[in-house]
Amino acid sequence: MAVPLRQVLRVGAYVVRQHMAGRKRYPLVLMLEPLFRCNLACAGCGKIDYPAEILNQRLSVQECLDAVDECGAPVVAIAGGEPLLHKELPEIVAKILARKKFVYLCTNALLLEKKLDQFKPHPYFSWDVHLDGDREMHDWAVSQDGVFDRAVSAIKAAKARGFRLSINTTLFDGADPARVAKFFDAAMALGIDGIMTSPGYAYERAPDQQHFLSRQKTKQLFRDLLARGKGKGWKFSQSPLFIDFLAGNQTYHCMPWGNPTRNVFGWQRPCYLLGEGYTKTFTELMETTDWDAYGTGNYEKCADCMVHSGYEAAAVVDAVKHPLKIAAVALRGPRVSGPMAPEIPLEGQRPAEFVFSRHVQDKMSALAHDKAARTKPDALADAAD
Repeated sequence: MAVPLRQVLRVGAYVVRQHMAGRKRYPLVLMLEPLFRCNLACAGCGKIDYPAEILNQRLSVQECLDAVDECGAPVVAIAGGEPLLHKELPEIVAKILARKKFVYLCTNALLLEKKLDQFKPHPYFSWDVHLDGDREMHDWAVSQDGVFDRAVSAIKAAKARGFRLSINTTLFDGADPARVAKFFDAAMALGIDGIMTSPGYAYERAPDQQHFLSRQKTKQLFRDLLARGKGKGWKFSQSPLFIDFLAGNQTYHCMPWGNPTRNVFGWQRPCYLLGEGYTKTFTELMETTDWDAYGTGNYEKCADCMVHSGYEAAAVVDAVKHPLKIAAVALRGPRVSGPMAPEIPLEGQRPAEFVFSRHVQDKMSALAHDKAARTKPDALADAAD
């Protein structure tokens, strides 16, 4: 099993408690982004295209811990940007682990070997290395040659130190199922503990908008890929029902509250992928967001999305409600032929609103105001002299 049994049991018990308490919406995974800055400039990424003043911002240790405590999710995924650029990250990770949260630290691995000594293997801790295919595929995806080889070297070093480690593979339009299958074979041969995979999402700020998958293409790609994995022992670090959903066998509605995001702007509304507003507190996010305005069938921007940050929560909830269903899928694997589950109709979706620039402008204005407030006392002191 790619997901540790203790995590399966803890998360399952957590979901049951939420249902017994009558909660309709609750978080499963906190997406914690302590910074946006990165040492890569991937064409399909929408997280680094910000002014330098914003890229220079960092969440403090206390802000990170407050987010963990306020949210209460049993799992914390630390993303970015490149989290290993944050000098206080080892302290942040250690203190989150002390709270008995499961931590997945997402990284492009360029700094991983250099930073390994700052972390210790822990039953609740796993590296999550981005690796989007073989050497040519990955270096194309990250827009830089040589990154694949450095990531593989870091993976080997981390496994030699006794760390749990998964890879995170994002698939784009044009991906060759046979080639991806061969890559998964090679990745498992490295001794990794699991594969996290998802179709690419069309970030509005991403420079490359041409290589994101439609839902129909996603389903066919994963059917063709998974058909080649039968009997090979690929281990996915995700719910079997989410993988079944990617193969077109489940109709799930997005649950963006399942993976709430905290970053330098605040709590991001509605999800990790769309920045359509920010709140100061997690409670405000949950209580004031019009959740029914988002998701496939509700909003044009969400029409083609099948990403884990919106749909794996739905798969996990379904698994807890229907344990025999997930057991059957886990035993036989996803169905890769035959009719697909009904698609969500798009006729009633509202048109896209492009508002992300306003949030950047608001943040820039706030930073300028803070800078002026800090320098004003110095100016008054100089005038007095």
